[in-house]
This record gives sequence, C-alpha cells and structure tokens, in this order.
Amino acid sequence: MGSTATTSVATTSGPVRGIHQDGLAVFKGVPYAAAPVGDLRWRPAVPHSGWVDVLDVTEFGPSAPQPYVEGGQPILGGHGFPPFDEDCLTLNIWTPAADGACRPVVIWIHGGGFVTGSGSLAIYSGDTFARDGDLVVVTINYRLGPLGFLYSGSESDGPDAQSANFWITDQIAALRWVRDNITAFGGDPTAITIAGQSAGAFSAAALAAHPDSRSLFHRAIVQSSPFDGPMPDRAEAREITDTYLDILGVNNIDELRKLPWEPLIDAWSAMFERTFKWGHWTVPFPPVMDGVSLIGDPVHYLLDDAALDIDVLIGWTNQEANSYFPTNPMYADVTREQVLARYEESFGDGAAEAYASFEARRPGATPLEVLMDLGTEELFATPTIEVAEQRAARGRPVWAYRFDFQSPAYFGRLGAAHCLDLPFVFDNFDKWSLALLTDGIESPDRDGLCTAMHQAWISFVRTGDPNHAALPKWERYAGENPTTMRFDMVSESADGPRTGGPNRV
Repeated sequence: MGSTATTSVATTSGPVRGIHQDGLAVFKGVPYAAAPVGDLRWRPAVPHSGWVDVLDVTEFGPSAPQPYVEGGQPILGGHGFPPFDEDCLTLNIWTPAADGACRPVVIWIHGGGFVTGSGSLAIYSGDTFARDGDLVVVTINYRLGPLGFLYSGSESDGPDAQSANFWITDQIAALRWVRDNITAFGGDPTAITIAGQSAGAFSAAALAAHPDSRSLFHRAIVQSSPFDGPMPDRAEAREITDTYLDILGVNNIDELRKLPWEPLIDAWSAMFERTFKWGHWTVPFPPVMDGVSLIGDPVHYLLDDAALDIDVLIGWTNQEANSYFPTNPMYADVTREQVLARYEESFGDGAAEAYASFEARRPGATPLEVLMDLGTEELFATPTIEVAEQRAARGRPVWAYRFDFQSPAYFGRLGAAHCLDLPFVFDNFDKWSLALLTDGIESPDRDGLCTAMHQAWISFVRTGDPNHAALPKWERYAGENPTTMRFDMVSESADGPRTGGPNRV
C-alpha cells in the first residue's frame, strides 16, 4: 500500500514536495507553465512565474476543460474526470527515486481526439513503467478542444504569428521543463522518449519536426496516430472559428476571452453537429496547418530531415475504427448503398471495385465492417506504413508493429480496436475496470501479450531497440526486408506490413 512519507525536490520554478507511494517517489500536478487564462487564453504557453515556499504536489491538478457526461462513454468508461479548470498546465512524475541515477525518461502524451483526456487518468499512471523499467515517467496535461485548437487569427497573419495550435506550445513548454528539471528527479535529460497514442501519437510526430522541440527528446513511440485526419489551412480554420463564434453569439476572439470556459466547452456538441461528416471520425477542432507551428502534411513529420536521427517505434491496431462505429446508434442499420457513397468520397469511380476488395479481405463482412475497415486503412494503417517505408528507404531507424489481439467485448464486434493496446503496453488491466473495451479479457490469455508489449516499450525507451528475451526477434523495418511485429496471444515477426491471419485489413 501507499505511504505518507514525503520527498522534496528543488526545481527551476521553486521547491516541490511529493509523496513516496508503493516504492516510488510521485509528484502530481506540478505546474510547468503559467495558467492560460485571461489575456493568455489563445496565446502560446509562457513560463510559470514560480513560487518561493515549498509547493505540495501530492494531488493531481485539474484536467483541461472538456465535455463530460456522468458515467462516461461506453468504450473507455470515461476519458476525463472532474475537476476541470483552465489552470491545467501541469505534469506528473513517477520515479524510483529523486536521486542522481540518470534514468531514461519517458514522457506520455494522452490521446482523446484533441477533445478529451488527462495525464492524471489512472489508465496512464506511470507506476508500472517506472517500477518495471527503472524509468522516470512523466505525464502531461495540455489544452484541449476550443481552448487548445481554435484558430484565433486571420489569413493575413504574418509568418511569425502564433494564432493556432496552442496545444503544441503547451507540450513544448512541458518538454523544456523536463529538460531543465528532470535530473533532480533521477532522470537523464539526454535520454528522453516521447510516447503517445491517437492524438498523443499525432502530437509526438508533430513535435519531432517542430524546430522548438526537436532537440528536446531522442526517441518517439507513435501508437495509432490519425495521420490522415482533417487538418485545415488558415482559411478553412477561419471558417471553423466563424461557425463557433456564431454558435456562441459573439463577434470575435476578444469577446470570447470575456466568457467563462464553461459555455465554451458546452458549445462543443453544437460544433460537432455542424461539422459532422457521415462515415468519418469527426473532429470539431482539429490541428491547423498554420504555416508556423505546423507546416506540412502530418504524415511527413517523422520524415522531416530534423527528425531522421531519432529512433521511432510506430504501429496501429488491426481494427482501429471498431472502437467508434459499432457502438454509435447512427450506424446501427448502415446499408451497402450508404457505404458505397462513402467509398466514392475516397475512390471516385473506383468505389465499387474498392468496396469489393475490402469485402474480400473479411469473408462475410457486413457493410458496417467494410466501412470500419476503410476508416482503419485510410486514417491509420496506410499512412503509418508510409512513414515506416519512407524512413526505411532513407536508412533511418524504425520498428513497426500491428496489434492483432481481438477483444471479446461487445459480442466480439470490437476486435483489435483503437485503444485496446493501451492496457497491454502499460500492463495495468487493474486500472481498466470501467472500460467496456477490456470486458472478458482474462488472465492467462492476456499475460504473455502484456509481458511482450510492456517489456518491448521499456527496452525501446532504455536502448532504442524493442527486443527482449520474451519476444521473438524483432527486426528493424527495412526496405529490402520489411518486417512487422504482430502482437497477439502468440506474437510473431512477419514479412511485410499486411500479412497475417484471417479477417485482417
């Protein structure tokens, strides 16, 4: 059980006091930047002014404001819990000891569709990695939804303007804080891995090419990044902003700054309705290609010259889209004609041929399954493979995986769904009791896979190579011999990115 013993550490912002808990020193809710409130709302993150007295950091700070429904949503059982507050730019640290041991560091960036999530969620607790890998683990909060992603400028903004993607300035501020302070917590600032899943993986890729963050870490783990998701330019982002202003009945950003955050978040549902596109994963407030903080096609972030020297571990789950469509009543009675119309958006005159090709990959597939497989392919699988192939072609380090384990939950309809890899990576099924996603997954079926993935991630953080004794040999993805690790009850290294058993996309 936990302990009430405390431990104090001096940081560049001021002294902090954490707690000894289950054999680890834990520091929760440590401010890494100033509260983005008042005039700092929709401004880049700025350093915290600091404090003089010892700051008690034994409780998590508030989560970023986000939509919240009592009881959560069906798949994850909730992905963000009160309290919420704009003063949310904090991070959490788990370390075996706040000493001078110079342990490798992993910074976890949570996902949540750029709308939900928190670094304080139990499912992202850093204790398993810190304890099992002798690592220092950091999880962060950053601005979400309209507070982090709303475009606040205009097409005429100069090249040096920062009018979008305030979320990435938060993340860069957190990376800088870790670089400057992690030694005091027993970490090595020259051995930092950033890791994330979904929106967190997109963030990791974007940070790899950003000039202000590239030198702040050395390895990247990219799990299920929605590389091919919507990413408006300035003009398109301005249209999104205008829609949002209309919903709230205000004329400009200055008027928005005068509103409390609650109505800003409450307007999310109306934004979703206005921006929804049938058959797509709709994101009301996506990252903006503003030419300043994000300058190109997101699939190429990990191919940027500045990112080529980092070690990359990258992959996806075999049925990513199964976590969204099966539990959405809107898709309960989807027809072949509806799905064909969606295919026409991607394939034009080749829609029927493409539909037949996807249908053949999953014998007996329903129209909904064909729709889901398209979502997995377009948003996750194809761009992830492209990153692996192009990095390999340039002789750069990359290890690729596909997660194939099938969840028995929801009558087996979830399959290898988005997020299902997380409890295996963290080896923390005890933290997932509220999630439908893991229903019916029992020991010992999960134990071997937990060991395989958890230890592979630890090995990669420590050495840049995911291989370990309990895993078949995992070769780097290479142009001449591309191999992909297939994580399942029996994991294996397979030739090529797409080979595997039945019902595989």
